[in-house]
Amino acid sequence: MKYKRIVFKVGTSSLTNRDGKLSSSKVKAITNQLAMLHEKGYEVILVSSGAIAAGFGSLGFKKRPTKIADKQASAAVGQGLLLEEYTTNLMLRQIVSAQILLTQDDFADMRRYKNAHQSLTVLLNRGAIPIINENDTVSIEELKIGDNDTLSAQVAAMVQADLLVLLTDVDGLYTGNPTSDPSAERLTKIEQINQEIINMAGGAGSANGTGGMLTKIKAATIATESGVPVYICSSLKADCMIEATEKQSDGSFFVAQRKGLRTQKQWLAFHAKSQGSIWVDTGAAEALTKNGKSLLLSGVIEVEGQFSYQDIVTVYNNETGQSIGKGRVQFGTSAIKDFLQSKKAKGVLIHRDDWISITPEIQLLLTEF
Repeated sequence: MKYKRIVFKVGTSSLTNRDGKLSSSKVKAITNQLAMLHEKGYEVILVSSGAIAAGFGSLGFKKRPTKIADKQASAAVGQGLLLEEYTTNLMLRQIVSAQILLTQDDFADMRRYKNAHQSLTVLLNRGAIPIINENDTVSIEELKIGDNDTLSAQVAAMVQADLLVLLTDVDGLYTGNPTSDPSAERLTKIEQINQEIINMAGGAGSANGTGGMLTKIKAATIATESGVPVYICSSLKADCMIEATEKQSDGSFFVAQRKGLRTQKQWLAFHAKSQGSIWVDTGAAEALTKNGKSLLLSGVIEVEGQFSYQDIVTVYNNETGQSIGKGRVQFGTSAIKDFLQSKKAKGVLIHRDDWISITPEIQLLLTEF
């Protein structure tokens, strides 16, 4: 068995009919494949969209709503209906499913991050299939393009999965738009995500879904940098999940980086919220990004924002103006400003164990599209 622990992400367009409503037959096809993989000994996690699609019809909406409050209300109704579909189908095979609703705050707060990881570990060890979704009913900021693409990558990194499979209505990443460009070719293997790959990614997906290829590239970045390979393929094939696990012949495979980030570094890079900004001189920037050194107070040029001891900040190269990474500070804003005025204090501001360098490509994908 090449892979043991696999995270699958299925989008709204892969679960709905043309009218935008949930398709029981499509949900059944997904759960049947999950059950087959589970019975073969795989540990599987499903990150599923579809709550809004499952609920809007019951509230009398003729089509998928666009207003935030309407989406939240639809998700409140649909979340239970969606889970009922999954649970009923899996129980026919004597497989227990578990619902987990997450928001970005569950990843940004280190204690909640660890709790989520522990819960998922217990569920997998006990033979359950966790079914995860964004908590759309209470979240506002998170109801945005690609939320579950990103969520699936965060989950895959958290549980140190062996593979992340992004199921969508296209069969991978193309050099152009295959619907309008007959010369467009599918990329079967991507060794590294760079600016060229980002430029190939298109815009928004279908009218019913909320994700486009660009958000899948963002998800692939988070996962591969964390040591998890990613496979993007079409959900339209009958055995797409089985094939993604065992063959991988009709999609785009993103190779995991050899030095995958450990949990603390993953959290710093992709989840921790920055509370301020620090500008450093060129020497300090090189020490951090090239030499694996800590950041000393003597390398600081300027500080912005109000942050305290142990907060996370973003660090910029003062000469280039570019962000170079994030880290946990040993001094707050006031102490750093006092040093800048007196130049008497000495010491380590960010220890190298509490630092993560972030390349321009990753930084681009971590910003809003």
